[in-house]
Amino acid sequence: MMSSRASPVARPGTQGFSKAGWVPALQNHARMIFPAGMTRAEAAVKMRFLLPGIFVCCVLAAAPVRADDITTGVEYFAESAGNKIRIWEKVAGTADGKPVIVLAHGSGTAGQGSFDLQVPDETDTSLMDVLARDGFDVFAPDMRGFGLSTHPETGVTTVEAAEDLNAAVDVIRALRHTDKVHVVAWSWGTQYAGLFVIAHPEKVSRFVSYAQMHANSPDILKRRERLEEFRKGPYMDVPEAAWKKRFSSMTPETANGQDVIDAFAREAARVETRSPTGPHIDMVTKLPMLDADKITVPTLMIHGQFDDVADIDGLMPFFKALANPEKSYVIVPNAGHMAHLQEGRSLLQSEIAGFLRR
Repeated sequence: MMSSRASPVARPGTQGFSKAGWVPALQNHARMIFPAGMTRAEAAVKMRFLLPGIFVCCVLAAAPVRADDITTGVEYFAESAGNKIRIWEKVAGTADGKPVIVLAHGSGTAGQGSFDLQVPDETDTSLMDVLARDGFDVFAPDMRGFGLSTHPETGVTTVEAAEDLNAAVDVIRALRHTDKVHVVAWSWGTQYAGLFVIAHPEKVSRFVSYAQMHANSPDILKRRERLEEFRKGPYMDVPEAAWKKRFSSMTPETANGQDVIDAFAREAARVETRSPTGPHIDMVTKLPMLDADKITVPTLMIHGQFDDVADIDGLMPFFKALANPEKSYVIVPNAGHMAHLQEGRSLLQSEIAGFLRR
């Protein structure tokens, strides 16, 4: 049973909390992102202004745009076992009444770096922006050891990440006054999010397991050979060039865009100055970590055609064992393990949104 206490963490420059003690004020910065279809050349004016405790950067277009086409980013914090858990939100227009999605990142990059990649002249490389424009209120926490969350000297395990996700979800539920959220998990995120869904089905409406691994997937077999390397310390250095390799393993060049690969690698190297080894150790020594028959919420399993972590032969027994009869299995053509950033991403995006709208 997860018992981490979840609460917002006050920082200088915030406006404080609500009377309930749960809702943090807008934190440090909120960015207004270019709306879909608008190039930077079409932006007539950039203006910045300060409000008490809030930094906002607005972009004014030469032509009028609808408020629901503009996504806004806001930062919050939760607390889990003494660790600060950073939560990044994207929403288009107002958040009032919109269904809430919580994204669970993988073992490499944190929430914003994984799901909110901004690439010049691309309008759909941010899964958060796409889902926000489709009418969802989207949150992406950083588990401990990742991104802007606390980096404990001991690193992070899968069980600890599940506790962090629970803490983040509790803050988000209180913030949006909702009992349940949708959970969309990618790669290693399917493992700790799966543990969370099993432990707290009362907090989850629907679960999307994207690029879920199994014990004998090609990538896990390769990682198993590096087990002693992972055990040397709780963190490891990952150079910028190494971040690019996840796009090409078993995936043809035609499924990738070089500008997207370069942007992802630059951002990953900038933010993830050291990467936790605990997730890798767990994946090569503890799989399977989930009991499919204990996942009782409607579930979508989805992965790329060329994914070296997820494949239908390895995952179909898990899919068949899922407890809830409302379940779907989708393979995305022209995509690999980084499907949300590869050529097949539009289908991935529409399948996720469609399943969550049922």
